[in-house]
Amino acid sequence: MVPNTLFMGQQLFFLPVCESTNSEAQQLLLKNKATEGCVVLTDEQTRGRGQRGNFWEAAPGKNITLSVILSPVFLAVRHQFYLNMAVSLAVLDLLREQGLEQAQVKWPNDLYFEDKKLGGILIENTVNSLSIQHSIVGIGLNINQLHFGIDTATSVAAVVGTQLDLKRLVARLMEMMEKRYLELRSGKLGKLRHEYLQVLYRYQEAHAFSVGNERVTGRIVGVDEDGRLAVEINGELRYFAFKEIAYII
Repeated sequence: MVPNTLFMGQQLFFLPVCESTNSEAQQLLLKNKATEGCVVLTDEQTRGRGQRGNFWEAAPGKNITLSVILSPVFLAVRHQFYLNMAVSLAVLDLLREQGLEQAQVKWPNDLYFEDKKLGGILIENTVNSLSIQHSIVGIGLNINQLHFGIDTATSVAAVVGTQLDLKRLVARLMEMMEKRYLELRSGKLGKLRHEYLQVLYRYQEAHAFSVGNERVTGRIVGVDEDGRLAVEINGELRYFAFKEIAYII
């Protein structure tokens, strides 16, 4: 199904099996074979990369596993986390359209529903001193898979009770990504930040976190320009980069 977009998803490479759609997208960039909005889609990813060096595992043919190639040269390096915000909001737009109104983004870029993981986003940027030259946006989203090796994962089908059309959902995701990306390109950073905070997992709630080897109670109060998580701990506002703080769920 071809998405109703200007460029997002208009060029598509489908691979029945691959190690990593992000790696395949990188090769397309190196060979100058990709236009902006190009999608690499697979039914089975054998070595999908996740945050913190983890691997992303998904049942073949059941879920959305893809990468999108973007050229956000308009975005300053210091604002690169806004791309995470835009992509996260686009995926949440899709999930809410399927009936998952309570879906949220767990910083920095996991998708959650009621304390269970629905999917994840991995964005790999190529930057120069001033701006982002290329971004490879990897998205893994649990759609029709019903059985998982861990009890902290779930899927859209598990929540809504019915199997969904993957091709239609990929097309809708591209439409929603283009809408959010164009908001980013037109400079609507304040709007994106505001909406991101409204759907941020555990925002403005007191919860347990792990900082180093210490268990602390903190309250997420925001995300700064560099994408660091702002957490109030014992009356002190502290900022954490990736891997410096972990949720205790």
